[in-house]
Amino acid sequence: MIAIGQYNDLRIITKNDSGLVLTDGEDEALLPYTDVPKNTEVGDNVSAFVYANKESKLIATTKRPLACVGDFAYLTVVDDGEDGAFMDLGLDKDIFVPAREQKRPMFKGDSHVVYVFLDTSNNRMIASSKLLNFVEEQEIDLEEGDEVSLLIVDRSDLGYNAIIDNKYIGLLYTNELFDILNPGEVRKGWVKKVRVEGKIDLSLQPMGYGHILDSKDAILEELKESGGLIALGDKSAPDDIYDRFKISKSAFKKVIGGLYKDRLITISDHEIRLFVDDEAE
Repeated sequence: MIAIGQYNDLRIITKNDSGLVLTDGEDEALLPYTDVPKNTEVGDNVSAFVYANKESKLIATTKRPLACVGDFAYLTVVDDGEDGAFMDLGLDKDIFVPAREQKRPMFKGDSHVVYVFLDTSNNRMIASSKLLNFVEEQEIDLEEGDEVSLLIVDRSDLGYNAIIDNKYIGLLYTNELFDILNPGEVRKGWVKKVRVEGKIDLSLQPMGYGHILDSKDAILEELKESGGLIALGDKSAPDDIYDRFKISKSAFKKVIGGLYKDRLITISDHEIRLFVDDEAE
C-alpha cells in the first residue's frame, strides 16, 4: 500500500495525458509530467512523495516537501479563513490546519511549528499546532547527557520549548542561555535532566566531565595563540565568556579551576595566564 505523506519507491507502469502512472503493486499514483525526471521511461523505478488531492486521488511528486507525515516542522501560513489556515509545504499543494487544531489563531504571514499527520476520514494530510497532543510523554528513551537535535518552538515564562529528535518536547531555561533563539531554529542540544513526571530539561552545552576536558584543551590552545594571556577570569561577565568559548561561566570556572590545579595557568579576577615556573628558568 502506498504510504500517503511519505516517500515511496514506485514503478512506472504506463503514461497518460496527465503524466506517468506509478504503482507499488497494489495502489497507483499519478506523477505529473512537470515533475518527471529527465530520461525516465516506463518500467523505471522512482522515489516519489505521495499525497491525496481534493478528489482523494493519489498524486506523486519528485519535489522535496518541507515535512512528511509524522514530522514536526516550522511552516508559514499562506492563507487563512474561518475554517482554518493553509501553510506552505514546499509543494504545489499547501497543507491545511483546521481551526480546531490551532493552539492560537493563525493568520497569513505567520509561522508556527506544527505536527503533520493524516486525517483518517479522507486520507489527506493536515497539520496541528497543538503539539502536546503528538509528543511522546511515556517511556522516554533518553538519558542525561544524550546529544539531541532541537527544533525551537516558542518562548514560555521559564524559557524556550523545543521538540527533541522529532519525538519529545523539553525546555531550555532562559537563565542558562547566552544565545538569542528564534522559533523554527534547529540546534544541537543535550539532555540535562529527565524528570519523574516526564518533563525534560535541556541545555545547549554538553554535560559531564568529557566536555570539561575538551574545553581545557581549547582554552590552553587559545592561551598559547594569545601570547599566554586571556582577559577573562573569575569575575568576568558570563556573556563575555560565552562569546569567546561558547561555554557558561560555571563551566568556565570548572575548566580554569582544573587548569590551575594542574599548575598550567594562573588566575585573577579578570584574566588568566599560562603558568611560568620561575624556578625552572
